[in-house]
Amino acid sequence: MSEILRLGRLEIRVLDLDESVKYYTDVIGLEVTGREENRVYLKAWDEYDHHSIILQKADTAGMDHMAFKVKDIYELEKLEYKIEQFGCTLSRISKGTRLAEGEAVRFQIPTGHYMELYTDIEQVGTKTGNLNPHPWPDGLKGIAPHRLDHALLTGDDLKTVTRFFTEVLGFRQTERIITVDGEELVGSFLSVTNKGHDLAFVKGPDGKFHHAGFYVDNWYEVLKAADILTKNNVQAEVTPTRHGITRGLTVYFFDPSGNRNEAYTSGYMSYADFPTITWTEDQIGTGIFYHRRELVESFSKALT
Repeated sequence: MSEILRLGRLEIRVLDLDESVKYYTDVIGLEVTGREENRVYLKAWDEYDHHSIILQKADTAGMDHMAFKVKDIYELEKLEYKIEQFGCTLSRISKGTRLAEGEAVRFQIPTGHYMELYTDIEQVGTKTGNLNPHPWPDGLKGIAPHRLDHALLTGDDLKTVTRFFTEVLGFRQTERIITVDGEELVGSFLSVTNKGHDLAFVKGPDGKFHHAGFYVDNWYEVLKAADILTKNNVQAEVTPTRHGITRGLTVYFFDPSGNRNEAYTSGYMSYADFPTITWTEDQIGTGIFYHRRELVESFSKALT
C-alpha cells in the first residue's frame, strides 16, 4: 500500500502566458489563485488545495513536472530514500520556491520526466464550502472540470519506469499494452488511488508530454465540452468517444501552446486486488478509441 494520497499538480510550460491563462480560465474553466512574474497558479472548482495547475512561461511547450501529495513528512522521507536507492537523481525544493507550497522532493524518472513528492500546500477550500454544501457553485465558466485527473507521458523503457512506480512508489498497474508476441511493453496504466489511472505511459520519445486529463461529471458534460471547444474556435482532435482502456469517455483538444488536454469521465474503479487488464498492440486502436477502432495520426505524433 502506498502512502501517496493522490495526484497533486502539473506544471505546464506555455509560450504565451496571458493567452494561456485566458484559455485555461475561459475554455477549461479553472480559477486563478495566484500569480508570479513567469507563473500563474490555477485550480478546478472542486479542489481544496491552492492549485493543481501551474502555467510556466517558457520557450518550449511541455511538462515541467508532475507532483503527488504524500501522507506526511515521515512517509516523504521514506520514499526519498527508496527513490535514491533505485538510482534516481534527487534534489530538494525549498519551501516557498513556488507560491503556497512547502518543501518537495524532486527527482528524474527513467523516462526522463521530472516528478515531485510533497506533503505541504496551502488549502484554500472551495466556493461550495464543506458545511451543508450545494452540489456545485454558481458562476462556473467553460468546461468546468471537478479536478485534474491524470496525465499521460511517453518514454522508451516502459518496463523499468513501471517497475519504479510499482516497486518504489506503491502504484498498481491497472492495464497494459504489449506487443502481439508478448515480448515488449508498449503501454502502462498506473494507479495509486482507486481510479483507472493516475498516470500512464505509452511507447515514444523520452521526456515528452502527451496530455493532461480533467475530470467532468458525465457523458453529457463531455459532449458539452466539445460544444464549448467549437464556440471558442478550439479544434477537437477527436470528437467525443469512449476508451476501451479504462472505459473512460473522452474528448481531446489542444491549448494555445500545443499541449493536449482531455475532458474525461466515467471508467471503472480499481481496488487493491484488481487484476491487470492486458491489450495487445494490434488492438491498440480499439483500446484508445473504442468506436472508431483506429488511432488518428496526431495522437502518437503531437507531443510536447
